[in-house]
Amino acid sequence: MNHPLDRAVWNALNTRLSSFTTPDSNANAVRIDPEVGVFLACADDLPDSVAALGELARTYPGSGLIEVEGAPIADVLPDGVSVAGRIPLVQMRAQALTGGGPSITYEILTEADAPAMLALATLTRPGPFRSATRKLGPFIGVKQDGALIAMAGRRLRVDGFTELSGVCTRPDHRGKGLAAALSRAVVADILASGETAFLHAFADHSATITFYHQLGFEVRARMTYTVLTD
Repeated sequence: MNHPLDRAVWNALNTRLSSFTTPDSNANAVRIDPEVGVFLACADDLPDSVAALGELARTYPGSGLIEVEGAPIADVLPDGVSVAGRIPLVQMRAQALTGGGPSITYEILTEADAPAMLALATLTRPGPFRSATRKLGPFIGVKQDGALIAMAGRRLRVDGFTELSGVCTRPDHRGKGLAAALSRAVVADILASGETAFLHAFADHSATITFYHQLGFEVRARMTYTVLTD
């Protein structure tokens, strides 16, 4: 039996994040609201599902699919849409945090912070982040003189698991432990709720993987992130 995180996008968009799917999502394929994210997934590799996947991909350009590496579903691609790239990821999970680092002062980000959050994510590129990605949060952040300089939050939610995501720091404020402290705060809250934290990282970003290892994350699986053309 497949692990629920093998198909985290499909499982999340059909359960805890179903309210964020597009109106034309259905039992064969689902697409997250393009203002919220890029994710797309289909039920299986049967013709009806593949056809529904293609229709959603053409309707909402720039979609992305995340599936466990080596599984047949990872090679199911929508018809009539070009593939911009196939990117290896690692999926990591944490059931406990390592020893804590320095404490910092942070705040829960609100609707008023939306422009600053998008600007920070656009600058630092922590992964797909859209104008309403913040709604998947809550997100927390650190400000200096009123300007947002670092943040972290949540994204996919599958029964028993919540994803740490959107971790980023302005380049001129790196090296201060902000990303680690914010990640610890988010993960601690996830663990306190009785869930396991997970995340996705680019497989070739060894420094990022080491960073999360130091927080208590371990690699669970290799994934394939398929980016479709705009």
